[in-house]
Amino acid sequence: MKRETTVKEERQQTSGVIRTIAILEALSRHRAINLENLAKSTGLPKATLLRFLSTLVGLGYVHRDNADQYSLTLKMFSVGSRGLEHLDLINLANPIAQSLCDRLGETVHMGVLEEDEAVYVLKKESSFTIRMYSRVGKSIPLYCTAIGKVLLSGMDEGELSSYLNRVTLRPFTPNTIRDREQLAEELDLIRERGWAQDNEEHEMGTLCIGAPIKDYSGSVIAAMSVSWPMFRYNEEEEKRNANAIREASRTLSALFGHTEGV
Repeated sequence: MKRETTVKEERQQTSGVIRTIAILEALSRHRAINLENLAKSTGLPKATLLRFLSTLVGLGYVHRDNADQYSLTLKMFSVGSRGLEHLDLINLANPIAQSLCDRLGETVHMGVLEEDEAVYVLKKESSFTIRMYSRVGKSIPLYCTAIGKVLLSGMDEGELSSYLNRVTLRPFTPNTIRDREQLAEELDLIRERGWAQDNEEHEMGTLCIGAPIKDYSGSVIAAMSVSWPMFRYNEEEEKRNANAIREASRTLSALFGHTEGV
C-alpha cells in the first residue's frame, strides 16, 4: 500500500509540473489573457487553472491585473537570463578547466551561488582511478567548501550577515568551521591572498583549493577549485597549486572583462 501511494504521489507531482509548464508556455504567447481564453489555450478546467495561477501569482512568476488578465512577470526573464549567463560561463570555462585538470592531474570543479548553497556547473574528471565523487548539479554548503568560501568572500557585509542569520554552521567533519568569527577571519584571508582552502572540512580525506572568477565590475560570479584525496596531496606544492588555480581563474575572469585591481 505504501509503495502504491508513493507511485500515485509521484504521478500527481509529474502531472503538476506538466500543467505548470503548459500554463507558463501559454502565457508566454500572450501579452495578457483572461481565465477563459487561457483555459481554452491549455485545455485545463477553469477551477484547476485558477488554482495553479494563484500559486504562480504568489511565487511572483505571474501577474493578475484589476481586469483579471494574466501575464508573465519579469521574474521569468530573470531566471532565464541567469541560466544563459551560466551557459556562457560554462562554454568559456570548459577549455580553461580542462587545461587546469591536465596540468595538476586532479578533479576540477566550477560552482555558482544558488540561494544559500553553491552548485557545481562544471566538472573535469581526474585521470586517476581513485577519484572524488561528485556530479554537475550537486549542491554543496558555502561555509566549509573551497568554492563556497570563495563565493562568501565575494559578498558584501549585509549579504554575508543575512546569510549567517539564515544558516546554521553544522559540522560535517571535526575540521568544519563552526564559529562565525573564525569564518569571518578566514574570509578576510581569502580576500587578501586570492584563494580558499577546504582542509577536510566538508569531507574527510579530501582537500580542495579554490579561486574566484570575477566579472568586469569585480563581482565574484563563480569559483573554480581543484580537489585532492589527502594521500595524494603534497603540502610542499601548495603554493604552486594555488597559483595554478588562480591563474586559470584570472584567465576566465579576463574573458568577462575583469582586470586586476578592480
